[in-house]
Amino acid sequence: MDQLSLIRKPIENELKEYKALFDSCFTHKDEYLNSALQYVGSRQGKMMRPILVLLVAREFGPVREATLRSAVALELLHTSSLIHDDVVDESGKRRGHASMNAAYGNKVAVLVGDYILAVTLHQAALTKDVRIVDLIALLGGTLSEGEVRQLANIRSEVSTEEAYFHIIQRKTAALFTACARLGALSAGAPEPLAEKISKFAEIVGVCFQIRDDIFDYYEDSNIGKPTGNDMAEGKLTLPAIYAVNHTERQDVRDWATKVKAGTATREEISELVEYTKQAGGIDYARDTMERLHTEALGILDNFQNVEVREALLRYLDFTIGRDL
Repeated sequence: MDQLSLIRKPIENELKEYKALFDSCFTHKDEYLNSALQYVGSRQGKMMRPILVLLVAREFGPVREATLRSAVALELLHTSSLIHDDVVDESGKRRGHASMNAAYGNKVAVLVGDYILAVTLHQAALTKDVRIVDLIALLGGTLSEGEVRQLANIRSEVSTEEAYFHIIQRKTAALFTACARLGALSAGAPEPLAEKISKFAEIVGVCFQIRDDIFDYYEDSNIGKPTGNDMAEGKLTLPAIYAVNHTERQDVRDWATKVKAGTATREEISELVEYTKQAGGIDYARDTMERLHTEALGILDNFQNVEVREALLRYLDFTIGRDL
């Protein structure tokens, strides 16, 4: 049995219920809108966020309908944000396929993203728990704030680790933290334990983003973007930030400045990518994940359900070691 199957094992039946409910949100009687929704809905990933919601809830007993709808609402919100992000970033690819905006145009992509956002709020309302509705609504604002901060950081002449972590806390980590919070809320978990579980999920989210950023330094067509794509968009991620801030070489600093200004050539980006590897940027990012991994292990000791605790340990390891 592969790692993902082992992670899903404690919630196999619940995950099937989740998927049926999620898929039902991507149908519409209007033929054109239904086609666009099906295009989006057919490109689901590994369901890592819904899995986390369900596993956390499972720690406290049987998974309820409120938990399933919470997981659906969160993943719908994430889906709508990705559609809008691709429009903002002018991305032509998403998970190795043409992005929504590439396939249907920017206008349809924005409107479909808005439609999915409306369905998100409906699913949250069906939990009949105002705390869950509040969390989902606030998460939408946090994700947007993260995108705005990232755009502001691109325009900044200086890249720091502090700014980097501030952005991913409000983009990726916020999603994972919300997963744990939703799972705990919907299952009636006591607040002190919910806080600890949320911290575990936050660490997972940070590691997920660091790992994702590392991918951009290596060629792999399955990832759906070429090496240096982040830099081509004016972004310096943790490996490059470390390399640039620990060098005396003026040419390296000049490449970084040009990346931030959006004037770097493909050759200069390739040079900075290679220098980042040679200067230990990738190793530094991996060491950062390992430190966070150790912290997360301590939090897992609080879980009483042995099967769930083992699945979450595998979840953490999978996040840090995943290939894609």
